[in-house]
Amino acid sequence: MRKLVVLALAGLVAQLVDGSLGMGYGVTSSTLLLAGGLAPAAASAAVHFSEIGTSLVSGISHHTLGNTDWRVVGILAVPGFVGAFVGATLLVGLDADVAVPVVAGLLLALGAYVTWRFLAPGPRPLRFSARPSARFLAPMGLFAGALDAIGGGGWGPVGTGTMLSSGRLEPRKVIGSVDTAEFVVAVGGSLGFLVALGSQGVNWAFVAALMVGGGLAAPVAALVVRYLPARVLGVCAGGLIVLTNLTTLAEHLGASGVMVGLLASLVFTVWVLWVAWAVKLEQALDGARERDVPRRDRSRATA
Repeated sequence: MRKLVVLALAGLVAQLVDGSLGMGYGVTSSTLLLAGGLAPAAASAAVHFSEIGTSLVSGISHHTLGNTDWRVVGILAVPGFVGAFVGATLLVGLDADVAVPVVAGLLLALGAYVTWRFLAPGPRPLRFSARPSARFLAPMGLFAGALDAIGGGGWGPVGTGTMLSSGRLEPRKVIGSVDTAEFVVAVGGSLGFLVALGSQGVNWAFVAALMVGGGLAAPVAALVVRYLPARVLGVCAGGLIVLTNLTTLAEHLGASGVMVGLLASLVFTVWVLWVAWAVKLEQALDGARERDVPRRDRSRATA
C-alpha cells in the first residue's frame, strides 16, 4: 500500500512537470518503476497505460484553457501512434542502451539551443513564424513515438524540444498540443505492449496509482502553461532537457554517483539562473510597455 501511495505522489509530480513543460512524465515514472525492480518492458507498459488517463485529462484541461492547436495535434497523433506501437512491440527484445547515448546527446544540444533561443532576443517581444508543416511534424511524431515506447519517455523531450527550437509556435501552444496528442501515442504504445507482453505483463495496481496522481495534477499544470510568460516557459523546458540528458550521458560514460550528483547540482543551479534571467527580461519588457503607453496617449492628444 505504501508503494502505491508513493507511486501516486510520483505520478502527481511527474504530471505537474509534464503538463507544465511538455515533458517529464514518462522519464520520471519509468525511473521510479525500474528502481522498484520492474523489467524495462513492464515499467514502460505501466507508464503508457497510466498515460492514457493522465494525458486525456491533460488534453481536456489544455483545450479548455486555449493551449491547444488542433491542426498540430491532428498531424502529430497518427505518426506518434504508429511509432509508439512499433516501438512497444520491439522493446521486449531490444537493448535500448545502444541508442540512449546518441539520443541523449542530440537532445542535450537541442535543449541548449532552445534555452539560447528564448534568452538571446533580450528584453524584446518574442516572434513566432507560421505554424509547422506536416512534413516537419509527421517524421518528428513517428520518431518521438517510437523513442517514447522504447525508452519509457521521449515523446515530450523530442516533440516539445524540436517544436520550441523551430520557433513556429508559441510555447503554451507547443506544450498543450504535444500533451494532447500524447493521448493517442499512449494508446498506441499500450496496444503494442498488450501484443508483446499480454495483459499478465502489466502491473495494473501501479497503473492505477500513477493515473490517479497524474490526473489530479493535470488541470493545475494546464493553468501554469496558460499564464506563465512564453520566454519563461521556453527556458524552463530547455533547462529540463539539458539537465536530464546531461546526467544520462554522464551515467553512460561511467561517471560515479557522486560525480553525477555534483554535475546535476551544477546544471540545476545554472538552470535556476537562466529562469531568473528570463523573468528579469520579462519584467524589463513589461516596464518598457508601461512607459510606452503614456507616449502613445500624448501622441494621440497632440494629433
